[in-house]
Amino acid sequence: MFQSPTYDLRDPFPWYEYMRLNQPVWQEDGGAWHVFRHDDVKRVLSDYEFFSSQRGTTDDPSNPIGASLISSDPPRHRQLRTLVSQAFTPRAIDDLAGRIEQIATELLDSLPEGDVEIDIVERLTTPLPVIVIAELLGVPANERARFKEWSDATIAGSRQLDAGEELTFSDAQREMVKYFSGMIAQRLEMPKDDLISGLVDAKVDGESLSHIDILGFCILLLVAGNETTTNLLSNALYTLHERPELWDELTEDPGLIPPFIEEVLRFRSPVQHMYRTCTSDVALSGVTIPAGSHLVAWIGSANRDEEVYQGADQFQIHRTARNIAFGHGIHYCLGAPLARLEARIALEALFARYQAVHIPSLEACKPVPTSLVYGFESMPTRLKRRRH
Repeated sequence: MFQSPTYDLRDPFPWYEYMRLNQPVWQEDGGAWHVFRHDDVKRVLSDYEFFSSQRGTTDDPSNPIGASLISSDPPRHRQLRTLVSQAFTPRAIDDLAGRIEQIATELLDSLPEGDVEIDIVERLTTPLPVIVIAELLGVPANERARFKEWSDATIAGSRQLDAGEELTFSDAQREMVKYFSGMIAQRLEMPKDDLISGLVDAKVDGESLSHIDILGFCILLLVAGNETTTNLLSNALYTLHERPELWDELTEDPGLIPPFIEEVLRFRSPVQHMYRTCTSDVALSGVTIPAGSHLVAWIGSANRDEEVYQGADQFQIHRTARNIAFGHGIHYCLGAPLARLEARIALEALFARYQAVHIPSLEACKPVPTSLVYGFESMPTRLKRRRH
């Protein structure tokens, strides 16, 4: 007797495939609606007239994410994005390359000589984006560890700390609001050459950003900037473990690294879903969803849609069809170029030093404990040093 697949944190893709083919638009026990096909997900992400990103209010100090880009619709979204995009111009991103190379080099220099067995998430894929984002925001080096704890608790709903305590989502939100409020106050008194000072000084349509606007962006950048790049890098290394021949191919032809990264983004999307709310009755794949309904748009499923990607369950670095791992439309991820740059530089640094990657025990790898993102909380990894 056939039994339909169920959602599995480590391998949700069989469930996605079943839902695309059998229940592409599905309501969960009278609650949220879920969409799985590429065209439907793409529309939900981009058609803001029917699918609103607004979650909560824009002036709730306990929920600054509600005031951020990711939770806003036009015209407010246009105003906010116009301002903060000035910090993410192609030139601004390119100017970060030298510093990212330096950080990657320092992290790899800190590893033991010769072949190494490490938790690659702990030693490379987590600290690299944390340091980059912290420096952008002007956060001192001794406070970066707390950054990652806040980020993880926001994504997963809680974070188990080394001391045995649990940092909840609410705790993380409260601590981030307090921390960044202090930084904003300091920059008002004494500006520095960092992003927060730029936000404090900036104006949108002649008006300064509100305190909660700046808070929302700082927290969004912290969480999205850390989690997306960490999981993209971890997923790339997991893929190289599965397909060891690609390590030599990418080492010999670095021009293949960008398309490899794109296929990692499609094949194992770091962000698996996004939320929206219907503003009117709307039909998707022949199913009418009532106004006011909450939707979950499964990006991880859309990027495996057989109708769009030939051999969708196969990893192919020469694809031409674009993925939607970083979203689509006006909410396309502002930090996508930075995430791609960090991933490329980190991979180039690894290829220069090591000749292979191996994950001795898949059971020892811990997935990030939430369906929101796909990646690893820990990934014990063996790196084989190049012999020159």
